[in-house]
Amino acid sequence: MNMRKSAFAAMTTVLLLSFSFGDQMFAAGNQFKDLDSVSGKDKIIFLQNQGLLKGVSDTQFLPTSKVTAAQGIQLISGGLQLSLAAIDFNKAPQASGLFTHIKDTAWYAEAFINAHYNGVEIPKDIVPSKTLTKEEFTHMLIQGMEKAGALPMIKIAPANIADDSELEPSYQGSIQRSLAYKVNTLDANEKFHPKSEITRAEAAVMLYNALEYLNTHTNS
Repeated sequence: MNMRKSAFAAMTTVLLLSFSFGDQMFAAGNQFKDLDSVSGKDKIIFLQNQGLLKGVSDTQFLPTSKVTAAQGIQLISGGLQLSLAAIDFNKAPQASGLFTHIKDTAWYAEAFINAHYNGVEIPKDIVPSKTLTKEEFTHMLIQGMEKAGALPMIKIAPANIADDSELEPSYQGSIQRSLAYKVNTLDANEKFHPKSEITRAEAAVMLYNALEYLNTHTNS
């Protein structure tokens, strides 16, 4: 096992996850009280009880709120502990040199830089306030996950996705692998709903599932 993989295995053993939206950082405190009908409630509560998941207040998570590009990249970069530690630069990179609409002083600038240099494909002209779709978030999360865990290429039998025709072609591989890793599942009608805007609850559960997979597959 290489040093990067070993370090990540140790990190995922305790699910060292930072889930922060914007510059709002609140202690988990009391249990979230707006999760009663939320799918994945137990995973969200587990992360909260570990002090690893932040809400918008001590008791509110706002699970149905949509995730922006800034929030999603921060979640992926921070949750997977993407960094520039293993990369040498003659000059420290700046977000404004990589992305058209990202200011160097933005709270999410470092997350974008770290994600970019760890193989996460982020459009140069992405607008940070843009709401992410399920397929967009999945594509970026899987890229970050595979890089962070140094996962080998896998050969899978593609799942039958009923709404496959709606998928962005360049995302199909990542989405199929997300199903193989059990980061995502299809609904009762075997649909993925790629164009739906991803919610905070969905994003949290997906990241939990990604870390769980990495914990299982990078400790040996």
